[in-house]
Amino acid sequence: MPAICNLLVLPFPEPFPQNHHAVQKNIRKMFQNSFNLTQNKRTIFFCSLVAILFLLHNCASAQISRTEVPIETESIEKSNEEDLVHFGDLIDVDIVGSVDYDWRGTVNPEGFLSGINFVENPVNAICKTEKEIALEVAESYKKILRDPVIDVKILDRSNRPLTVLNGAIKIPQRFLIKRPVMLNELIISSGGLTDKVSGDIQIFRPRYLNCLSKINRETAVNNSVNSDGGKFIDVKMSGDSEFINVQIENLLSGKKEANPQILSGDVIMVAEAELIYIIGGVVNPTNISSRSVISLTRAIDSAGGLTKDADEQKITIYRNNKEKSEVIEIDLTKIKSNQAEDILLKPLDIVEVGQKGREKRKTLPKVRSIDQNKRNTGNLPIKVIN
Repeated sequence: MPAICNLLVLPFPEPFPQNHHAVQKNIRKMFQNSFNLTQNKRTIFFCSLVAILFLLHNCASAQISRTEVPIETESIEKSNEEDLVHFGDLIDVDIVGSVDYDWRGTVNPEGFLSGINFVENPVNAICKTEKEIALEVAESYKKILRDPVIDVKILDRSNRPLTVLNGAIKIPQRFLIKRPVMLNELIISSGGLTDKVSGDIQIFRPRYLNCLSKINRETAVNNSVNSDGGKFIDVKMSGDSEFINVQIENLLSGKKEANPQILSGDVIMVAEAELIYIIGGVVNPTNISSRSVISLTRAIDSAGGLTKDADEQKITIYRNNKEKSEVIEIDLTKIKSNQAEDILLKPLDIVEVGQKGREKRKTLPKVRSIDQNKRNTGNLPIKVIN
């Protein structure tokens, strides 16, 4: 009996009807009158009373639960770039419950799923999620099917556009990117930079070959600016394509803003410094990088020095300026005796050391890079980044 009395004085949970105190009072009165009943009727009364209190408590709790559930708002899911459709993807469109309308294939050059049966308007699939494509296909099929259920899956992502890394890199190669990757990681995986590297890396990002550039273009540009307002990378737009220029100095110094994410289809060219050519009476005719300042005597030494038939007094520098070409005559013996200044060479200079018994050249010499490596990008090895 005391347990039941304690139950009757328990407060009802909030919120509850404002007259809950009156309800409690009436129940207590009923409880007091129950003592005038017979034993059997009293037992039935107590059981009924407990059941009523239990139901009232549950109703109040249900009200609390309903008032505490927040109203769901529509949200936009941000998909990963890998989850969006790219050129080269193999896509399967399954109409649940029917095999006559199923479709499997790739997108056409314009980015549409062409050839889907009974779809009047072409479905644009590039940079869309599987769910977005399914909704668009379902809308078209509503004209011939009742409440169509469409399931779209990307079956194969292995034919996506390759990323190319070429230029002043030790191992030029192509990459199939299957996860987020940064510029410095690709350079390291390619053996690093050569000694012919200049000061810039150019990245060409073609239109529609990736999706992340369109989603995060504004963010990427804003993140490339340092605290002083100067840019670590320079981004220029041409239509929907991007031209990105990265300063190698900032990249090598570890500046995060100078290390952009690389996407499928990017063409990365590590610029080589302009060459200086050493020909004629030297042991090893060669070309050297103009990345650092170099003097005439050092350039000759880098070519193995003079041959036995070299004429030190007849050294000619052919200099190609934008405005005009220039021919400079040098006497190396005067430089060695400190009677003349050791001239500094410029990019694209051609240094010809005269040879005894040979007449002086009357025309500009034609030279080419001795170790020039212009490999066809289609023949470069492929490395998977996953």
